[in-house]
Amino acid sequence: MLIDPYSKGINRPVIWNKSLYEENSPFFIPKSTLKSPDFDWQGVTKPKTPREETILYETHVKGFTQLNELVPEENRGTYLGLCDPNVIKHIKSLGVTSVQLMPVFSYMSEPRLEDLELTNYWGYNPINFFAPDPRYAKHNAVVEFKTLVRTFHENGLEVILDVVYNHTAEAGKDGAVLSFRGLAEFDFYLMTYDDYCLDYANYTGCGNTVNCDSDFSLRMIMDSLRYWLTEMQVDGFRFDLAATMGRNGERFNRKSALFKAIAQDPIVGQCKLIAEPWDIGPEGYQLGNFPLIGMNVTINIATVFASFGTVRKA
Repeated sequence: MLIDPYSKGINRPVIWNKSLYEENSPFFIPKSTLKSPDFDWQGVTKPKTPREETILYETHVKGFTQLNELVPEENRGTYLGLCDPNVIKHIKSLGVTSVQLMPVFSYMSEPRLEDLELTNYWGYNPINFFAPDPRYAKHNAVVEFKTLVRTFHENGLEVILDVVYNHTAEAGKDGAVLSFRGLAEFDFYLMTYDDYCLDYANYTGCGNTVNCDSDFSLRMIMDSLRYWLTEMQVDGFRFDLAATMGRNGERFNRKSALFKAIAQDPIVGQCKLIAEPWDIGPEGYQLGNFPLIGMNVTINIATVFASFGTVRKA
């Protein structure tokens, strides 16, 4: 069984379980949920804060409210907790215009971390580019994420997503087959020859590298970006390891197919775009070499601060 890469919602978090995986158990892979996309935006529209007036605040959906006693206990650590009136009041008091959320795509902690009783708390290990992670939801991740966005917009705050399109939780050649590997392995992932053997290119340090130059990956990433901008109504993106997204094979190209696709797109090309300008591949540091796209973008910016690491399971 595989996770549908276009699934807009899954019924539970993706949690590694070696025994269930090796048994090919149907209980290992979460199931896609089919629900109506209807949502009442109540006439609320995007703030569209000018680039030169944008002040970003980066945070984590769970971490920001998990221990916050001003938030009702049942909402702490969730999408609904992050849009609690007390939280909104605090964020606005800081004078920021835009909140950048660390990854909300459905993800799976690395098996190695699970064996060590650790977890990838920050979520930088996606397995789906459309479904918001149910870890941060009480009942319905899609509806509750939309509620977060609507509430932020009501208060003049933009929502920027930290997105990981450079690798997935399927890791390297010995990794798990969860979704993309079982459908389009040699189109979706960048391959290289190591000692005359075909292997996964690992320009991300995470075992695999998404081949953003392939038709399959290019279409999926663009569909994902448009989905989050239109259906979920976010305001822009911060691309994790954005140098990977500009690679044509081994080398970085500021005129790559993906960058051209973004530039010509009437929706994606007009939102706020932020590039983390490196990966660990050849010529991996590309600060200043990303193209300027559209009229209202913030691309070419190195991340000033981000928290990465692992934490003990609670």
